[in-house]
Amino acid sequence: MTPTTTPARTAPAASAAPAARATTASAASRPGAPAAPHPQAAAGTTPRAASKADPRTAAEITGARSDDAAELIAGARERIDALDDRIIGLIQERMAVSAVIQEARIGSGGRRVNLAREMEILGRYRDALGKPGTALSMNVLELCRGRV
Repeated sequence: MTPTTTPARTAPAASAAPAARATTASAASRPGAPAAPHPQAAAGTTPRAASKADPRTAAEITGARSDDAAELIAGARERIDALDDRIIGLIQERMAVSAVIQEARIGSGGRRVNLAREMEILGRYRDALGKPGTALSMNVLELCRGRV
């Protein structure tokens, strides 16, 4: 089954380089402000990069039983690291957009949190990802609350 995506309803338009969309804590109030990539990306924590300073073989680092499998795993881990960097950047961007919404809501005399909206979000994640999606959405919502 191929995953489907729906366009964001309130987030700013995505740029051609999603990994560069990460925001720093000081820039969190400006949605989409570019910042340094996630520190793990710069640290070179992939098995291939670690093998330069690590005397172990690629198979030992990855847990694979053959060099071919180790190479496949190392490449896949690099891709996962890049995806994680993009996910972190998107969550940071979501936090900044959420702060703008909260400031506007509070500034107009409303409450910091809109529970009906949060229930919609919980349902979207659950529908897309199953029961674990609910736990994931709770963590995302927690990250995006109370920063104002």
